[in-house]
Amino acid sequence: MSFPPIRRVVTGHDAEAQAIIVTDGALPHVVELAHIPGTIFHEVWSTAGSPAPVGNGPDPTLGALSLPPPENGTRIRFVDIPPDTDEFMLHGAARMTAAFAEIGDASASTVKLHSPHPLMHRTQSIDYGIVISGEMTLVLDRGETLLRQGDVVIQRGTNHAWANRSGQPCRMLFILVDGRYDPEIAPDGRHP
Repeated sequence: MSFPPIRRVVTGHDAEAQAIIVTDGALPHVVELAHIPGTIFHEVWSTAGSPAPVGNGPDPTLGALSLPPPENGTRIRFVDIPPDTDEFMLHGAARMTAAFAEIGDASASTVKLHSPHPLMHRTQSIDYGIVISGEMTLVLDRGETLLRQGDVVIQRGTNHAWANRSGQPCRMLFILVDGRYDPEIAPDGRHP
């Protein structure tokens, strides 16, 4: 099963400050991860700073892939996630530092010897994860839950993984908002 391409419409303003469509078409930055084959990041947009600059600036999705949102900013992306395989469950943990480095945040990986899933990771952000198609299991340090099309997860800086046990690819939409850990949940009880 493959998913259709994502159409992105970006608006802006012309020289007379009238609203126009600047671009209408396929996403310019779609990347399949080399260390997790079948995982495809579809970069839609990001903002840097808050309040977000509103204007006719350049496309912020061009350039290196980055997992977290910009400082004080946001990021929106679709991610196609393949089914977990026996090989990945047995040997995937050894590739996670490289996989997270590939998406610009090697330190996000938290996988350890007895982690419940090789993709365990944590980011200092609020993430809204929406299942667009397929099924996904949200795995936490203690507990997990099955998510289906239309379900939404509010991820608040928790250690987690996305396990695809359905046998079919899953497409999720993620909206990430830069954040700061409260001291009681920060690594080592302090702000990083």
